[in-house]
Amino acid sequence: MQIIENLKVQEKVYVEKLENGLTVMIIPKKGVQKKYAIIGTNYGSNDSKFIVPGEDKETEVPKGVAHFLEHKMFEQESGLNSLDTLTALGVEANAYTTNDHTAYLFECTENFYPALDELMDYIQHPYFTDENVEKEKGIIGQEIMMYDDYPEWKVYLNALEAMYYEHPIKLDITGTIETISHINKEILYKCYNTFYNPSNMVMVVCGDFEPEKLLEEIKKRLINKEANGEIKRIYPKEKEDIVKNKVEEKMDVSQPLFVIGIKDKIADTKERVRKHIAVEILLNMIIGKSSKLYKELYEEGLLYATPSLDYEFSKDYAHILITGQSPKPEIVYEKIKQQVNNMKNTTIDSQEFNRIKKRIYGEYIKEYNDVSNIARMFLADFFKEINSFDYLEEMLIINEQYVDQVLKSVFDDTKMVLSVIKKS
Repeated sequence: MQIIENLKVQEKVYVEKLENGLTVMIIPKKGVQKKYAIIGTNYGSNDSKFIVPGEDKETEVPKGVAHFLEHKMFEQESGLNSLDTLTALGVEANAYTTNDHTAYLFECTENFYPALDELMDYIQHPYFTDENVEKEKGIIGQEIMMYDDYPEWKVYLNALEAMYYEHPIKLDITGTIETISHINKEILYKCYNTFYNPSNMVMVVCGDFEPEKLLEEIKKRLINKEANGEIKRIYPKEKEDIVKNKVEEKMDVSQPLFVIGIKDKIADTKERVRKHIAVEILLNMIIGKSSKLYKELYEEGLLYATPSLDYEFSKDYAHILITGQSPKPEIVYEKIKQQVNNMKNTTIDSQEFNRIKKRIYGEYIKEYNDVSNIARMFLADFFKEINSFDYLEEMLIINEQYVDQVLKSVFDDTKMVLSVIKKS
C-alpha cells in the first residue's frame, strides 16, 4: 500500500490500486467514532457520448442516464430497496450525481461491516427491468418538474446556458422529461457495464480503522470482474467566448436572484489546484464578507447577505459563479466589474492578500476534522486528477504575482455573464 502523508494536518492516506483496477483510499482517524464510506464512478451527466472499450463505434445515450442509473441502483431483485436496508441498520445512506461523477455513501457509528456488505452488494449487482425503468420515469419526471419551478436552480442553469454553446455542463443533470422517455433497461446496462467497471471507480473510507485489515475486508466483498480498457469520452468542441452576456427570467421570487458567471479556460493538471486557490483568494478580495465592496453594497441595501463564491471545474470545463440576492442585480454586476478593473490597474494589496490567504488555509485545515468532508473531498479530487493534500502545500507557496496573473487572465469582462430571476 502506498502511504501519502501530510504533516500539517497529521493525516495519512493509504492508497492501493487493486488487480481489478479499483482504487481504494483509506484515511484512518484514531479515536473517532464516526465512520464514512463512499464509492464513486468517474461517470456523470456530461458523459452521454463515448466509445466503449473494445468497440470502434461511438455510443450516444439520452441526457440524464447517469442520474437515472443512480436512482435505479438501490432496487434489488429480491424486491427490497438497499436504501431501506441501510436505514434499518441505523446508518445514514445516500447517493448523488454530478457532472463528472456518481457516488454512493453511508455514514455510521455502528454496523459498519453489515452496511459495507449492502453497499458493495448493490453497487455490483444492478437489477433493471422494463417495469421498474418505466416506473422510475414517473418519479424522475416529477423531480425534473420540481427543479423547473425552483428559482435558485433556474438562475444557475441560465448562467451556464449563457456561458456555454455546446458543452453538456449547461444541461440539467437530471435530463428532461423528453430525454428520459428514451431510457430503457438496455441503455442502463450498457452504461453500467461501461462506467461501473472497477478500473473507472474509487472507494474512500475514513474512520478508526487498521488500513490493512479494512483493505482485506473490502477485497472479500468484491466480485470477480476484470479491469476494462480506457473509455473514450466525446465532448463537443467548445468556443472560448460566451453565448450572451445577460439572461433574465420571471418567476415567483420575493427579491431578484442573480448569478454572475465568468467562463474560464481549462487549466493543466499541474496548475488546477494553484489556480483554484488563486481564484478563491481573488473572489474574497473582490466581493467576500470582509471586502470594501461588499460592505458598501450591503450598506446601500444592494446586497442582503454575502454572495456565495464558487469556482467549478473539472478536466474539461471551468467557470466562476457569484450567486446572491439583490433588488438591483445589474448595479451589483457593474460594481463588481468596476472593482475587478480597479484591481487590475493597481498592485495586489499585500496585507489583504495575506489575511485572506490565512483564513482560507484555516478553512482547508478545518475540512480534516470531519470524516465525511475528508472522504468526499478525496473522492471528488481523485476524479479531477488531484491529490487533496496539494491544496495545503500550494497554499503555502502561492504568491501575489501569481494571483495578479490569474486576475488579469481569468477575470475578463468579455467572458462575464449575468443571469437574473426577477419577480413575475
